Amino acid sequence: MQPDPELCHTARLARDKRFDGRFYTAVKTTGIFCRPICPARPPLEKNVEYFATAAEAAAAGYRPCLRCRPDAAPGSPAWGLVSTTVQRALNLMRREREAQSIEQLADRLGISSRYLRKLFAEHIGLSPLQVWQTERALFAFSLLRDTSLPIGDIAFAAGFNSLRRFNGVFREIYRRTPSEVRREEHPEKRSQSWQAGSPAQVTMYLSYRPPFDWPALLAFFAARTLPGVEQVIAADDPEQGEYQRSFQLLGQRGFLRVAHEPDKGRLRVRVFGEGCGAVLYPLREKLRRLFDLDADSDEIRGHLQMDPLLKSVLEKSPGVRLPGAWDPFEYTLRAILGQQISVAAATTIAGRVASRYGDYFPGPDGQLLLFPTAEQLRDADFSDIGVTRTRAQTLRTLVAATLNGEVDFDEPDLERFCAQMTALPGIGDWTAHYTAMRGLSMPDAFPASDLGILIALGDSERKATPKQALTRAESWRPWRAYAALLLWQSLKLNTEKRSST
Repeated sequence: MQPDPELCHTARLARDKRFDGRFYTAVKTTGIFCRPICPARPPLEKNVEYFATAAEAAAAGYRPCLRCRPDAAPGSPAWGLVSTTVQRALNLMRREREAQSIEQLADRLGISSRYLRKLFAEHIGLSPLQVWQTERALFAFSLLRDTSLPIGDIAFAAGFNSLRRFNGVFREIYRRTPSEVRREEHPEKRSQSWQAGSPAQVTMYLSYRPPFDWPALLAFFAARTLPGVEQVIAADDPEQGEYQRSFQLLGQRGFLRVAHEPDKGRLRVRVFGEGCGAVLYPLREKLRRLFDLDADSDEIRGHLQMDPLLKSVLEKSPGVRLPGAWDPFEYTLRAILGQQISVAAATTIAGRVASRYGDYFPGPDGQLLLFPTAEQLRDADFSDIGVTRTRAQTLRTLVAATLNGEVDFDEPDLERFCAQMTALPGIGDWTAHYTAMRGLSMPDAFPASDLGILIALGDSERKATPKQALTRAESWRPWRAYAALLLWQSLKLNTEKRSST
């Protein structure tokens, strides 16, 4: 996909933050590519060409700008427009620390390696290896500049098991060695320390395109936090609130804290835990999905505001984001617990599952709790957590279906995933769509039978029916999940309005 040159020209001259990460400007005379917001003097139009992604610019022989740092740009929404097979391949590549061969990747996707190469060439214009190497080199650069991690640890965190190979790939892309980059002073790096034998801590930064409604995201998570696993720290200024969570990823246990830096358009993530450097890349990808950092808010708002009801909510919350989930299995289990009961009650019961079946481990400020995996719940009875026998059986069915592969949380197609879910006894359309919406971050998922949605779409006399909700939601595709969030927000706004009168 080629960016519109006229649109790119206007955006880069204005240094428009809304286009950050949507395209990159490569300068033929210097051999450097930049973000649209680069503070350097804009080059003449005759000396530039535009690329949809940093990987494409690097593959064309341009090196990243050291001033605007393409490594810190928000994720490209262009990736979301490729075929579902390519999207699934990208997700698999980003989930693992190490690179997979094209044959391994194709085998996991159930297609031939030749066909996978063809898809990447057609939709992205690059090979899977080129995408992997460029993304990992950009990630390594951010760790070199923003942390004090040893270069060997950075190479490992970026997915390279050979320091020699890491140096070779990095030098090919940046035209300099990691050691040369590390020798440059950087103010944020000086604030961090890394000492053997002490609790490990790494700070990462995750950028986004404004607008970004951080207070709304925190409020959503705060009503659903699991004691011991998650916590939202409130502040007098809603923008200063913080999200915290324990995690286990690729065998490593740790704890993270996420804060907002609105003046810099990014989130600050502090990661604690020995050995957590090895999981920084997949952890970053999980957090980008959890907070929906790569959403194209302008496109979503422009589409949904054509509906008068949604427009009124968007005027008060222009930076709507889709709250994701740390783990699809965890969230599916929680969605089942939430069937026909309040959010508070479902959260309480989910907390019992965590405390009875999860593991405790020491954190920076005391004991932390990990939500149990499907393997840990293999023999769980669920009769002691306060649910009915039928609901307990549904939970056991989910665990078994997850372990034997009946439910594929890597499935990129909404209809196929919902069909897998509703084939399980005790799981209906609401649970399937709500899981797809939050557990898998599918933007077009829509739990049409949700009571809040039906009330928001109804009138003073009666609530809407699921059929009426689906009919009205047709015009909201492919952003029905965001519309659902706005409908829930409209109920809150109406309640606040009535309280103030």
